[in-house]
Order: sequence, then structure tokens, then C-alpha cells
Amino acid sequence: MNAHTPTQPVHAHKDPQVIAHATEVLHGFADLCRSLRYATILTDDGFEVASLSGEDNQNRRMASMASSMQALGDAVARDLRIGGSEYIIIAAETGYVIQLRVPEHMMVLAAHFDSAETVGKALSVARLAVSNMRALERDRAA
Repeated sequence: MNAHTPTQPVHAHKDPQVIAHATEVLHGFADLCRSLRYATILTDDGFEVASLSGEDNQNRRMASMASSMQALGDAVARDLRIGGSEYIIIAAETGYVIQLRVPEHMMVLAAHFDSAETVGKALSVARLAVSNMRALERDRAA
């Protein structure tokens, strides 16, 4: 490549540094919350960056569905003029899913917890994981 040709940005789901950081964040997340059954960090457009547990096919499907849910949540918040959506919670009989956007990044954390955990603790630990994922830019700058 010649020196004057601009390089194309590497998408988060293909960037080894982002993938390694996301994987580390997810392992730390699992260490803090034993009721975590599945977690993924995904791009806004539905590509898995890293995941914890699950089968490859399930991971791709979950990333795609989580991306759609995040877009829908954002659209509802925008339509109701209540500000940006911070998180989404889906409660079910035997557990729940919490999704949070990673601020300043085009990524989302989606996590499935069993019913042994309180929603408050799960949300708190998920927020910590998102905060740790945000540290990626600080780490890159250092």
C-alpha cells in the first residue's frame, strides 16, 4: 500500500484488540455474578464482538436479535422524547436479559441471568462491565 492511501477502519468485531478486551471484560463479568448464563458484546449492527457461553449459532442469533431490540428501544425512547435509552430488561419465568449500550462506542452488552439473581444486582454488575468496556479507548491512548 502506498503511504498516501488512507487505511480503512477495522470494524470492532474484526479488531483483535477490541475482541481481546471484550473477552476479558466478559470473563470479569462472569467472575462477579454467578447467575450469569450468557453474555455477548455486539456491534450496533448485530455482529458479535465476544461472547461467554453458548453455541456459535446461538451467539450469532442473539447478537442479531439484541441489535434489533436495542434499535427498537432507541426508537421508542426517541419517539416518546424521553432521552436516550440506557438499558433494556426482558423478564421471563426463569430469568431475564439485560442490555446496555456501551457509551461512546457503537456496541451493546446483552446478558442473560437466571432467576437466582436480583435485577438490581445484575444491572449493577452489567453497568460495571460496560464501564470496563469503555476503558478500551483509554487503554488504546496509553
